Amino acid sequence: QMQLVESGGGLVQAGGSLRLSCAASGPTFKSYAMGWFRQAPGKEREFVAAIPRDGSIGVYADSVKGRFTISRDNTKNTVDLQMNSLKPEDTAVYYCAASTRGWGRNAAYDYWGQGTQVTVSS
Repeated sequence: QMQLVESGGGLVQAGGSLRLSCAASGPTFKSYAMGWFRQAPGKEREFVAAIPRDGSIGVYADSVKGRFTISRDNTKNTVDLQMNSLKPEDTAVYYCAASTRGWGRNAAYDYWGQGTQVTVSS
């Protein structure tokens, strides 16, 4: 059983930056592909970014491409999301998730964190 704990959310002005971090428990972190998702009030949860087990590449939603960067450290069991040039429409609860069944936007994610709130003011 993997546990995921997000941190780093907060309130930031438009144009600012935040770095989210997700800490995973257990010795098998490197066996999981990881993803970040978000859910804004009144909206469905949506894909943000994903990274495979070896961290060799990241894939992104079009809405965040060029502004967000996903990375992971398999020695520290963490996956981060660097968010730059934030916009009010980025306001949401951000969740990290882990998958053993593929990776990317459409993978089946087995474990989810509790989420961290990101609020971007205009």
